[in-house]
Amino acid sequence: MGNLSIVIIVVIAANALISFKGFSDFSFFEKYKFNIGAIVRGEKIRMFSSGFLHVDTSHLFFNMFSLFIFADVVLVFLGNFKFLIVYIGSLLLGNLLSLYFHKEEHHYSAVGASGAVMGIVYAAILLQPNMSLYLFFIPIPIPAYIFGIGYLLYSIYGMKNRVGNIGHDAHFGGAIGGYVITLILAPWLFEKNLLMIGLLALPIILLFILKKLNKI
Repeated sequence: MGNLSIVIIVVIAANALISFKGFSDFSFFEKYKFNIGAIVRGEKIRMFSSGFLHVDTSHLFFNMFSLFIFADVVLVFLGNFKFLIVYIGSLLLGNLLSLYFHKEEHHYSAVGASGAVMGIVYAAILLQPNMSLYLFFIPIPIPAYIFGIGYLLYSIYGMKNRVGNIGHDAHFGGAIGGYVITLILAPWLFEKNLLMIGLLALPIILLFILKKLNKI
């Protein structure tokens, strides 16, 4: 279970402060949200700032609670500085994938820390693949790697079918960020968890094959 280290406190506080500012200040929210048209015009700060804005308190709470649950594993294995590299790198890669998939949709907008949080989730799964997760709708624990693979497959389905008002591509991009950055920061995983690395790579490869075939 999560532990309130100083790094987690700072990240959650930054998300809360910036999100609540956005809740009460429409012009602030509009200025810093992810928007394709504005980013193409040169407002690159939105690639970063949008990861600290949220639609409402439930959106903020869900992301921060998910971060709280998984952050400890990453902190224990990688330490504070590398945790931040994974978090910020995943945030940016999540938004880069959104930009790639929606580059022709200049009206497309999004906010939320989901990409960064998914990066931390996938880093934690790589670092401790045998940990068990309890999901609200499944009464028995499931291995983290099963959740990881299943969630990426669902994200592909969500991207293909535009399911809900959810940035599935940002989630997927964040997961790729967590996966790749963690392997760079912890190369010893190739000796210890090579099978797990291969299994988690399968949905990522599938996404880019489908994109290449114009199936998504």
